[in-house]
Amino acid sequence: MSRLGEKGVLSKCHFIEMMLNCFIACPVNFEFQNYTIITSKCKGPEYPPSLCCPALKEFACPFAAELNDLSNDCASTMFSYINLSGKYPPGLFASECREGKLGLECDAPAPGSAQEKANVNSGVQIEYKLLPVTAFLLVLSLLFV
Repeated sequence: MSRLGEKGVLSKCHFIEMMLNCFIACPVNFEFQNYTIITSKCKGPEYPPSLCCPALKEFACPFAAELNDLSNDCASTMFSYINLSGKYPPGLFASECREGKLGLECDAPAPGSAQEKANVNSGVQIEYKLLPVTAFLLVLSLLFV
């Protein structure tokens, strides 16, 4: 089911009324991102957190503002593409990659660096508190497609 968001942007709406969240489409196109920073370091069958979590941070921190915006579907979209690219078990990163109760800390780059100029989202945490709900809704939506 689709509805227009408050800004006239097409959003995805889930059909379960008690958990109905109308998300504005993610402004980041995660379909065509380069996931090799994660897939080259985070390999099974062990999926070592010492390699997987820094790789996830390196990939995701530039998008932290979008990932933490609860009005869009960026987090679920990004994790769907990460899992497709690396054939990772569901919930791998959410269960292994934690630095505190709010998720991962995205450190600010050194002042004046090229990364600082390119990364307007630095210093923001990636929060996982809605990941279980997002994963649940994603699975349910796939069942009815």
